[in-house]
Amino acid sequence: MRPGTGTMNTAITGLQWGDEGKGKIVDLMTSDHDVVVRYNGGANAGHTVVVGEETYALHLMPSGILSPDIQCVIGNGVVIDPTKLLEEIDSLESRGINTNQRLFISDRAHVVLDYHKMLDGALEEFLAGGRSGASIGTTRRGIGPAYADKVLRAPAIRVGDLRYPDVLEERVRIACDLHGEQLASLGWSERPDPEKLIATCRDWGARLGDRIIDTTYFLHDAVKAGKRLLFEGANACLLDVDHGTYPFVTSSNCSALGIPAGTGLPAATVDRVIGIMKAYSTRVGAGPFPTELDNAIGEQIRERGREYGTTTGRPRRCGWLDLVAVRYAAMLCGTTSIACMLLDVLFGLDEVKICTAYRLPDGSTTDRFIPDAHRLSGVEPIYERLPGWDGELDFDGAREQLPDGARRYLDFIEKYLEVPIEVVSVGPERTQTLMASTI
Repeated sequence: MRPGTGTMNTAITGLQWGDEGKGKIVDLMTSDHDVVVRYNGGANAGHTVVVGEETYALHLMPSGILSPDIQCVIGNGVVIDPTKLLEEIDSLESRGINTNQRLFISDRAHVVLDYHKMLDGALEEFLAGGRSGASIGTTRRGIGPAYADKVLRAPAIRVGDLRYPDVLEERVRIACDLHGEQLASLGWSERPDPEKLIATCRDWGARLGDRIIDTTYFLHDAVKAGKRLLFEGANACLLDVDHGTYPFVTSSNCSALGIPAGTGLPAATVDRVIGIMKAYSTRVGAGPFPTELDNAIGEQIRERGREYGTTTGRPRRCGWLDLVAVRYAAMLCGTTSIACMLLDVLFGLDEVKICTAYRLPDGSTTDRFIPDAHRLSGVEPIYERLPGWDGELDFDGAREQLPDGARRYLDFIEKYLEVPIEVVSVGPERTQTLMASTI
C-alpha cells in the first residue's frame, strides 16, 4: 500500500537543510490525494520530478500539477514572483499539462517585485563586505525582503491587490519610495521604476485572473467535502526561520509548523507527516554544517548525487548523515514516518559514518541539536561507523531487496529516530522507489 492511501491528509516536510527529494515523494503520493497545497517559501525553492524521459523543475508550482485530476493550491504563506509563476504555467502548458481550473492562488499570498530582488542583492553585498564578512547566502530571489514587507504592512502587496488598480498603485509608490531610500543607503545603483511596476502588476492581475481566490475557504470546503489534502513543504525544517540554524535560515516557517499559518487550516487537519531525509547530509550557502566533508568522499557524494541546486545551480556542500539534526526536525514536525532518499549514492563506499552526538567546546557531549549558528559551528560530530556495501545499484523497478549493508544502515536510522521508514528512494525515477513491504 502506498503512503497516503485512505482518507488521510498528509504533510510532506524536509528534515534537513532542503533538497531532500520532496518533489518526488509528492509526485508519488499525489494519486492518493485530491488537492496538493504549497504553504510556504517562494521561487527560492526547487522541486525536481522525473517522469519517464521527462524532467520537470518546479519552483512555485505544487508538484501535484503533473497529475491531471489533481487540484493545486498556492497558499497564503507563499511569496509569489508572478513572472516566475507565469513562466512555469506557460512551460507546463507547452508540454501538454493543463493548469486551467486546477491551479488556485491565495489572494492573501504576498508578491515578490523587482525591488525585493534588488534589496536581496544589496543586503548580501553589504553583509559580505561588512565587519561580519559573511552573507547569509540567499538565492537573491527577493524572498526575505518580500516577507519583511509582509510584516511592515504598509509597503506590502498581496496577490489580491493585483486586481484593484487604486490600491495597487498607492502601495507600489509607497514601496518604491521606501525601498529606493534603502537601496541608496546600501550603495546600490539600481532604483525601482514605479510606473513600470504598476503596469507590470496590472498585467499580472489580468493574466492570473480567476486563479486568484480565497484559498482558505476553498481548503475548508475541500475538507468538509471529504477530499484528501497533501501539503507540500518547500525548503526544510533546519532552515525554518524560528527553529532552524538561525540566522542562516530562510524567511518562512518551512517545517510542518508552518501549515496552519500558511493555509488557514487548523493543525488537527493533518493526519500524518512524512519526513523526507537524504541518506547523507547536504547544505547550500553559508551556515554551520557539523558533518561536512571537504574531501574526496564529499566530492564523490556530490557528483553521484548530482548535488547542484535546482533553483541556482550552485554546488551543494555534502557530508555524512547527521541524525542528531534529523531527530530534532522529526520531533518538531511530529513526523509519523520517514522517506529516505538517494540511498543509491552511498553504494560502493567501504565505510559509512552516522553522526549520533556532538562534542561541545568544553569537552562535554550532547545528543540534542543546537538551532543556533554560533553555537552549532563550535561542535564536533561523534560518529558511529558502519561497513559499506559493494557495487553499483542497477535498479529497474523490479528488485525487491536491498543489499544487507544498506538494510543495516536503514535499520540503524530507524532505531535511532524511533520513527518507521516507509519509503526508500534509489534513483530519481518514480519506479526507483521501495515501499516498506519490500525494503
